[in-house]
Amino acid sequence: MTKRINLDTKQDTIDLAHFIAPLLGPGSVVTLAGELGSGKTFFVKALGAFLGIQEEIDSPSFVLFKEYHCGRYPLYHLDLYRIKHEDELLDLGLLDMLESGITVIEWPEIAKDFLPYRTLELNFGFDGDQRYVSIEPEDKLREFFP
Repeated sequence: MTKRINLDTKQDTIDLAHFIAPLLGPGSVVTLAGELGSGKTFFVKALGAFLGIQEEIDSPSFVLFKEYHCGRYPLYHLDLYRIKHEDELLDLGLLDMLESGITVIEWPEIAKDFLPYRTLELNFGFDGDQRYVSIEPEDKLREFFP
């Protein structure tokens, strides 16, 4: 079941991150899909703030991933847009990240076979008039999104 939430303002995205942050802990994975400029990195910045990260969070587009160890849990922020082969994911240390902290992955398609059952999928979009996020929680997370 997919739930769509309209994001009329930046505060709506911040509120979404505030709602999701307490549900996450070591081993949690959140995937972020959506076109460039749809709000993915802005969401990660807000999520990081609620996790106690005081460092500036920015896009890992050119370095593939960034890690932050100054919050309640390690946060791994990946951008897999430029990854072409699954072997590259293993070289990045993806499996270690998935086990030891909260992992947020932009452009996650190539990593689907490596992701755990309890992956929370957020699909950001803009239909010309309205920004929104579609949430696809797995069975065990559906209770949080009635």
